[in-house]
Amino acid sequence: MTSTIPTTAGAPPTAQILHPQSDPPARWRFTTQRRETWGYLAFLLPAFAYILLFFGYPLVKNVWMGFVDFRTATFVTGEAPWVGFDNYAEVLATVVVPIATVNTLIITTATVAIQLVLGLAIASFLNGKFAGARFYASSMLLPWLLPLVTTAAVWRWLLRDDGPLIVALAPLGVAGSPLANPDLALAAVVGVNIWLGIPFFVIILGAALQSVPADQLEAAQLDGAGRFGRFWHITLPAIRPQVTVAATLSIIYTLKVLELPLILTGGGPANATQTLGTVAYNLSFKQFEFGQGAAVGNILMVITLLFAVAYVYLGARKEDH
Repeated sequence: MTSTIPTTAGAPPTAQILHPQSDPPARWRFTTQRRETWGYLAFLLPAFAYILLFFGYPLVKNVWMGFVDFRTATFVTGEAPWVGFDNYAEVLATVVVPIATVNTLIITTATVAIQLVLGLAIASFLNGKFAGARFYASSMLLPWLLPLVTTAAVWRWLLRDDGPLIVALAPLGVAGSPLANPDLALAAVVGVNIWLGIPFFVIILGAALQSVPADQLEAAQLDGAGRFGRFWHITLPAIRPQVTVAATLSIIYTLKVLELPLILTGGGPANATQTLGTVAYNLSFKQFEFGQGAAVGNILMVITLLFAVAYVYLGARKEDH
């Protein structure tokens, strides 16, 4: 038989008296939240400072330089007369900027399209279960991990007139370096750039393929769908977000290509491999026309922003639907 402790009407139970559950005062809650907020901001402050110092300030400075006559004397005198859009008018009137714009778009379009197709094919192959799959997948990282300057220097050595690759292809009728041929130089730059960026697509798409529902693939196979049908109707829709992200990042990265054509060909021969990046470099650091170089850089930035805005817009539309 159990006994109970009598309580009066409205009196709190003994457990509540010993362990009160009342909320802390509002003033304490406000103080605690404010301390947490300041703590979060303290951790974010170094990142904000880094972004503002190394990204925000150079960006604003470059935009400003595109509208002034910034020369070597400006570093001493500090004087940079305002010229408005004169820098843009001068660079657009040159012969090399239209050529560089077309070359930049060709390099970007061809590189990203071929990288996407080959990257997806290699990722699908490595996604299969066979001996050495992990080793081959890891070795694919090598071109991506090497410094870009090192990669460009090695390919320049391979593709010179007496380079190992040209010597090996001599029995097939290949004579002379394609880097010295105005008709082949751009294709050579595109080829090296494709080789350099394929590992990025293999990594992104290889991880995406791991998330494709296996039960849907098995069900489609039982229904008689072939390999291409399963890929087109199940695999590709499942990895479309990763494909979009990888392609967009590759486009933005390739648009500002500089080191590769600069080291391989220097923009030549006969401006055949000039890009907006190399033109901005030559104007700023060879001709010391910093204002015009900044103007070309700003044009390139606007083109890149258009692709970024298009990506965000298309992503928002997909989320709405």
